[in-house]
Amino acid sequence: MIPEADILVVGGGLGGVAAALAACRAGRSVVLTEETDWIGGQLTSQAVPPDEHPWVERFGTTASYRRLREEIRRYYRHWYPLRAEALALTDLNPGAGRVSKLCHEPRVALAVLEGMLAPHRAAGRLTVLTEHRPVSAESDGDFLRTVTLRDLRDGTRRTLTARYVIDATETGELLSLAGVEHANGAESQAEFDELHAPDEAQPDNQQGITVCFALSHHEGQDHTIDRPDDFDFWRAYRPAFWPGPLLGFEAPDPRTLEPVPRTFVPNPELDPLAVSADQSADAGDKELWGFRRILARKLHTPGAFDSDITLVNWPLNDYWLKPYVGEQEAEALRGARQLSLSLLYWLQTEAPRPDGGTGFPGLRIRPDVTGTADGLAKSAYVRESRRIKAVTTVTEHDVAIDIVGPYGGTRYRDSVGVGGYRIDLHPSTGGDNYVDIGSVPFEIPLGALVPRRVRNLLPAGKNIGTTHITNGCYRLHPVEWNVGEVAGALAAHCVAEDVEPQQVQAEEKRFEDFARLLDRDGVQRHWPDVRGY
Repeated sequence: MIPEADILVVGGGLGGVAAALAACRAGRSVVLTEETDWIGGQLTSQAVPPDEHPWVERFGTTASYRRLREEIRRYYRHWYPLRAEALALTDLNPGAGRVSKLCHEPRVALAVLEGMLAPHRAAGRLTVLTEHRPVSAESDGDFLRTVTLRDLRDGTRRTLTARYVIDATETGELLSLAGVEHANGAESQAEFDELHAPDEAQPDNQQGITVCFALSHHEGQDHTIDRPDDFDFWRAYRPAFWPGPLLGFEAPDPRTLEPVPRTFVPNPELDPLAVSADQSADAGDKELWGFRRILARKLHTPGAFDSDITLVNWPLNDYWLKPYVGEQEAEALRGARQLSLSLLYWLQTEAPRPDGGTGFPGLRIRPDVTGTADGLAKSAYVRESRRIKAVTTVTEHDVAIDIVGPYGGTRYRDSVGVGGYRIDLHPSTGGDNYVDIGSVPFEIPLGALVPRRVRNLLPAGKNIGTTHITNGCYRLHPVEWNVGEVAGALAAHCVAEDVEPQQVQAEEKRFEDFARLLDRDGVQRHWPDVRGY
C-alpha cells in the first residue's frame, strides 16, 4: 500500500533525490519514483562523474551537495586500500580523472545517496518506488490531480495523488503527460534574440545523448565482444562536420572546432596524484583514458587493482542521428547503444596503438560497475530535456561572457542558487557541431522554476526555464541538485504556509521568508567576485 503524500517526486535522478531530501527535512511526506532500479541519475544510472566549476571545493554549491561530495570521499577512505598519500588528501579525487575534481564509481554514489535517504525512509516520511515510469496524468484546470505510473517489472499501474508534484524526470516527461506548456529543442532567434539560436524554431534539434560504459584493461587477455549488429554502419560513418570517421582518435576541439588528435593509452604510468582537474584551464578531453577515469589503481596499495577503470563518455560515442526526447526515444536509444558497443569493438579490434599495432583486446567492459548485464549504463546520458514555460526564462543574454563581460551576468532579486559552467552544447540532431561558449558564474532565479500557469507542479532538473542555448550551462550535476533541492523546499514551504509558488516568487515578503529557509539550509544564492571562463 502506497501512502498518500504531501509531495510526489517523479524521477529519482540528482534533482529528484535533492527534492525528496529537502521536502523530508521540512517534515513533509514524500513519494519518490524512479524508472531504473538505481536512484541518482547522471551520477549513477547514467554513470557520468560530475561536471563542475573550478571553485567547487570552496564555494558555489549548496551545503547538501557538498555533503554528498564529502561522503563519497569518506566512502573511499573507509573502504578502499588507499595509499597513505592519497588517504591524507582532503580533496581526494578517487579516479584522478581530468573532467572533475571528484571522479568516482557509480555504485559509490549510489551507496551514499541511499544512505542520505535512509533515515527518512526509516521514519516513514519517504517512500521510494524504483522501476516505475509515469504513463499518464490528469489535471483539473490549473491543478495536476493524479499521476499514473507503470511498474516496469510486472506492468501494474498505480495512480498517485499529492498536493504538489515535482517533475524530476530526465526528459521533462511529466510536462508532456500533464499538458504543461513547455519548449523542446531549439527556440527561434526571434523568440529571445539569442545569437546562437537558429532562424526558425527546431523542436527536434536536441543535443545528442550518450550511452556510457566502463572499461578496464588487462594486457595479454582477450575480452573482445561479439561484433555489434550495426558495426559496419558506425565504422563507415563520417559526419559532415567531423575531420574523419566518428570511430577514430581525431575529433573537433569543442571550443575552437579545429581537428585535434586524442590519445589513448590504457593504464598510464603517470602518478595520479599529479593530475589536476580544472576545466577553466583545460577541458581535459584530449587524453581519453584519463579524461573520465573513475578508479586509479596507483592511488591504492600495490597489487590491490590490476587496472584503472575509465568511463567512456567521449566525442566518439555521442549519438545525434535521432532525437531522444519525443516519439523516437526507443529508436534513438537503440542507435546510441549500438554506437557505444561499436566503439568498444573498434577499440578492441582496430584502434591504432602507440606501438604501431591495432586493437586493444585486453579492454574489458565492466557490467559490475554499471550494474547491467551487458555493461552499458542503465540509462542514456540525457543532456537536454523538455523545458517548462516559466515565469522567468534564462537566455544567452544573461550568461554569455562575450555579451555580459567576464564579471557580468544577470543578478536576480529571486535568486535561489548559483552555478557555473561554459555553455556546452554537444553535436545535435539538427546537424549542428559543438556550440561551446564562454559564460559567467550565474544565479538560478526562482522564476525559472515557477510555471506560468500550472499551480502545483514544479520542475526539478534540466526542465527549468532555460533555452536550448542556456541549458548548455544549467544542465550539470551541481545545478541539477540545487534546482531539485529548491523545488522540494518550495513545495514543502507552500504546503506549510498554504501559499502557491507563484505567490512566493512574485511577492517580496513571501520570497524573503522562503529565502531565509534556503539560507538556513546552506543554499548559496549569490557569487563572490569570480571571473567567467
